[in-house]
Amino acid sequence: MKKITAKIPEVFAPLMLKKYRIKFCYGGRAGGKSYAFADSLLILGRKQKLLIACLREIQDSIKDSVHKLLADRIAFYGLNDYKVYEDRIDNLITGTRFIFKGLREQDSQKIKSLEGVDIAWIEEAQTISKKSWEILEPTIRKDGSEIWISMNRLYENDPLWVAVAANPDKRTWIKRVNYCDNPFCPQEMIYLAEKCRRENPESYQHIWMGAPMTEADERLINASAVRKAFEFKIASTTSPLVIGLDIARFGSDKTTFCFRKGRLCSKFLSYQKQNNVEVANIATNIIQEYRPMRMFMDIGGQGAGVYDILKDRGFGEIIRGIYFGEKALKADRYFNRRAEMWDKINRWLEELPPPQLPHNEDLFDELVSVNKKFDAKGRLQLEDKEEIKKKLGRSPDLADALALTFAEPVYDYGVPKLYGNGRISAEELFNSANKNSSTDW
Repeated sequence: MKKITAKIPEVFAPLMLKKYRIKFCYGGRAGGKSYAFADSLLILGRKQKLLIACLREIQDSIKDSVHKLLADRIAFYGLNDYKVYEDRIDNLITGTRFIFKGLREQDSQKIKSLEGVDIAWIEEAQTISKKSWEILEPTIRKDGSEIWISMNRLYENDPLWVAVAANPDKRTWIKRVNYCDNPFCPQEMIYLAEKCRRENPESYQHIWMGAPMTEADERLINASAVRKAFEFKIASTTSPLVIGLDIARFGSDKTTFCFRKGRLCSKFLSYQKQNNVEVANIATNIIQEYRPMRMFMDIGGQGAGVYDILKDRGFGEIIRGIYFGEKALKADRYFNRRAEMWDKINRWLEELPPPQLPHNEDLFDELVSVNKKFDAKGRLQLEDKEEIKKKLGRSPDLADALALTFAEPVYDYGVPKLYGNGRISAEELFNSANKNSSTDW
């Protein structure tokens, strides 16, 4: 075989020289991660027989994979022992094979084909959903197998960052690599990076230095506000109970009830694979037990049938049907009801005194995963729900149920036991002032 001298920066040496269960490289543009991974794998594949799976979240065609990158590197080095096919790459001497798959298309049965993999390379790992990782990690189970991860961070809560890099163990190697660490970085890229550093330091940190994107740029809801709402602060409240009911449309979605009293969101109840009558029965029991002032329910798709059953049972004064895509109450400010309700969550989280949410990491991921934009009329619009599902690997059922509790105003004179919610009658205000004041008015 032709001997090659690959241009692999020294910072990537552990890729080939040391054994780790997970090798995790992240950073900004022009760090050379993809080239280093490709060259390292090609070299390893010439030394021994390996099954190497090149993975990403979505692969609609082979063009979406690193197939072309590997083929280009094979051509660059003139590696005649490798044969490039449309859907795979084989080494004709060692028997090494590269395969290419999208994780989103792999169900629990199909993904078993990866059990014999020696090295799994996850490219563009910032797009990998929590669900995909939870399925993949235990599947790569062969003794001595490794998972290689390369990514440019998007947000603070990127699923693989949280699952792997935030709290690494001794079997995990993590390295941040940027353009300034790459001795082969083209001068043109260095020029562009330095230009960005001078003109837009914030963008420079994200694009070129691998820092997560500033939430305020695209996110509707700030992660710090959600974290603050997870802190225990309200024991009880006299505010009226409002329940949001997000009804599942598909097999993996969950029908979810959210319980909120003013500044206190106390709990969520979720159910899966329930038909209309079963959901209506659960809702009936909840209404009879908890006596909510309002139950706002999504009546798109399957929800319309549940609404009709509940109305026929005499709950018309309590239930309200909501279409996420219908015209907003404030149509001059919001593209649709969905944007309006989600923005009310955002405002609720930012207002004082701080509200309280049940500590739930799935809820956190759902709330902070939604990006905002504005239509031609300047109205707030949210990214499509399908895009959110791609990021999460599931529907944002918890967050949608919470959003439904803000569908319409519910008059609230309630006061939390510890804080109060900003709505207090004039009589209560003066009584409180007289009681607490040490001087005359």
